[in-house]
Amino acid sequence: MRWTYTPLPAEEVEALSKSAGVSRVLAELLLRAGLRTADAAAEFLQPALAALNDPFLVRNLEAGATRLRTAIANREEIAILGDYDVDGVSSTALLVMILRRFGLNPRFVVPRRSEDGYGLSRSAIDRALEAGKPHLFIALDCGTNSHDEAAYLRAQGIDVMVIDHHRSKERALSDGILINPHVDADESNADAAWRHLCTVGLVFKLAHGLLKQLRAENHPVAFRIKLRDHLDLVALGTVADLVPLTGENRILSRHGLRILEQTQRPGLRALMEVASVKPGNGITPIDISFRLGPRINASGRLADAALSVELLISDDAQFCADTARQLDTFNRERQDIERGITEEAERLIESRFSDLPGIVLFDENWHPGVVGIVAGRVTRKYNRPCVVLGNEGDMAKGSARSIDGISLVEVLGNCCEHLTSWGGHPMAVGIALPKLHLETFRVGFAAAVRAHAGGDIAEARLDVAVWLTPEQINERLMDELDALHPFGQGNAEPVFGVRGVVLRSPPDVFKEQHFRFSFEEGRGKRLHGVAWKLAHRLPPVGVPLDLAVELKWNHFNHRKLLQLGLIDWRPSG
Repeated sequence: MRWTYTPLPAEEVEALSKSAGVSRVLAELLLRAGLRTADAAAEFLQPALAALNDPFLVRNLEAGATRLRTAIANREEIAILGDYDVDGVSSTALLVMILRRFGLNPRFVVPRRSEDGYGLSRSAIDRALEAGKPHLFIALDCGTNSHDEAAYLRAQGIDVMVIDHHRSKERALSDGILINPHVDADESNADAAWRHLCTVGLVFKLAHGLLKQLRAENHPVAFRIKLRDHLDLVALGTVADLVPLTGENRILSRHGLRILEQTQRPGLRALMEVASVKPGNGITPIDISFRLGPRINASGRLADAALSVELLISDDAQFCADTARQLDTFNRERQDIERGITEEAERLIESRFSDLPGIVLFDENWHPGVVGIVAGRVTRKYNRPCVVLGNEGDMAKGSARSIDGISLVEVLGNCCEHLTSWGGHPMAVGIALPKLHLETFRVGFAAAVRAHAGGDIAEARLDVAVWLTPEQINERLMDELDALHPFGQGNAEPVFGVRGVVLRSPPDVFKEQHFRFSFEEGRGKRLHGVAWKLAHRLPPVGVPLDLAVELKWNHFNHRKLLQLGLIDWRPSG
């Protein structure tokens, strides 16, 4: 791993430190994020809900709110189809609950992965229509390019609304109301704070627009709804969907995580219980990405994601406890399947594809419902975009994940001739293609990645944000860093460098994969750290080392301890 550090002008760091009233360490981090003035720093460090833009700046959102207002006034039947990932599930739950407050009883379906495939499919639509034809059909987190499916609905006299954030180079839906900030966007909105909202964020904006319209009419229910109380669902979908945590995503997720800590939803409380998430310790994106999100996803990967929607909207504590345990069981089953596929995928890469800049993997025995997780794992391990596909009849279906600097939307746009469907965003995409075209696609994908990267992909790079002395690592610094949260896409957790550390005792290996370590920071105080999955590379004792670390709080036995998370080490000098 190649360490990089680009020093910033000391006078700029000092100037921002003084004008913003922050430490030099925080000033350097802010400058690296492109925040060069005290006002910009304050806006970032204290993201306010009042700073959210007018929802009607989003194209077609006013038309969408007006259509919902009509549905409420006329007591219309509404059917909602939401995707089966966390964003789709949380979007569906949020929209259902808002519409119920106005006396409607929208029915909802979630595509069954094995029966319906991905997105707005005919089979999923037909299930949604089994109870009768609604006046309005709303697709969430899918449908941007679903021309045939929209025409099928419109031919039956059903209005169509699509709320989605996936990018595609195909022609966008025109027969219905499409709310997608990436479609036909005005260049003046290219950097708009709402541009990178995922679907649950767009549903939140739609609800905001609806309330604005109804409050202007003095609708009594509109004044009783507090949208802030629904930000727990918005944070859930936003963090899980790997969208940039900048702009309005940062505002919504920052406040939403705090609402999530206090949520009284029986379903979320039950899910936290089985996932060993303790709200009193604070909830971070890691809790969503590795504990709550995978359990919500597990039902869609192995069963029916409608179960997860029911969990989020239910007030029945016993149902929620039972369902949360069921999702936990699904998740354990998913982990077992995923572990086996990951091992097979790594063997394939190392034996056949280690020299390719972009990798496509497939096996007849792989479950298409878990290959996205495997794609993420092998992408991180081998530092190159990876497509992992499972078996579905004559088709290979699965997911792709990418690395910083390589957009899958751009790459696949140049090698998609054999794909029957694909869509997503730069870091994560779902795809499907006939098995007979696998080898052609494998060659085309590698070539497209190489062209996009300008050659072979370089060695993995570790960007050191700030060099610290051991004495600077203290609770005061941790309190200051708290203002940078939440970390995620577009707001990466900073990696700190620490020079000249000497370990006086051997690292303590545990579970054969990880190790703990400690050292004195110079004034007699001992700093403690942990290295995950680095037991194969133990640092030596008694010699100066440079450490690359993240700084975290470790909650243990009702105590909060500062802990270093070791990313890499190297000999000093």
